[in-house]
This record gives sequence, structure tokens and C-alpha cells, in this order.
Amino acid sequence: MRIAVRGYELDMNGHLNQAVYLQYAEHARRECVRAGIAEDKQQAAGVGPVVLETTIRFRRELRGGDEVDVSCEFIWGKGKTFRITQEIRHVDGTVAAELDAVAGMLDLDARRLMPDPRGVMRGLATAPERLGL
Repeated sequence: MRIAVRGYELDMNGHLNQAVYLQYAEHARRECVRAGIAEDKQQAAGVGPVVLETTIRFRRELRGGDEVDVSCEFIWGKGKTFRITQEIRHVDGTVAAELDAVAGMLDLDARRLMPDPRGVMRGLATAPERLGL
């Protein structure tokens, strides 16, 4: 997903504010999930993805007017959680930031993580390849 850095997202030093990196990552993750599972199917099933932890490694600065590409890769294991790795890259390919998130699927009624998020997402997916399934 390509995103243009906007002037109002900059900090006092003219760099992209550190919190905005999280917004870019969240936007890309949400769009990736939406491409794989229709939101109305998630809502009808009473489940939704939730991020539990995020680590950001800043590599190169981003400034106003820069354009970046944000990737999103789901890494499935066993248990209640899975990983999402992302890169924010300048259009020339230079890595600006690397993000690693731990996520799960939340039962929206019980407010608890689902025991098999991969199975839940696979069962709901219309485009499972978008989610690494």
C-alpha cells in the first residue's frame, strides 16, 4: 500500500512523528485483512483481529512529501496468537522502518482471544492468500 507523508504528520524536527508509523502500519494491516475477509463476515461472526504488542525499528527518516510502501505479512503458528511483520519503505526500496506485531482474534462477546485464530480466519476468508492462509 502506498502512502504519501503529509506535512501535518511531522514532528518539530521535520521527521514523520513516531506515532504515525503505527498509523501507517495499522492502515495497511486493516486493508490487508479487509482484502481477505469482508468486514460484515467478521462482524456477523462476532470476531475481530486485535494487536497485543508492536515493536518498531526506525531505519531511515521520513519527511514531508515522501512516498512510502507499507507491506504486511501474516506469520501463523500454534496457539492464540500470530505475528504480523511489516516494512515501511521509501519508493526507491530503502527501508524506513520495520514493524513486528503480535496479534490474535478476539471473540467480541466474551472479550477473550480465540484459541485458533488461523482456523477462524481461514473459515471466514474469501481471499485466504491475502492473509498467508
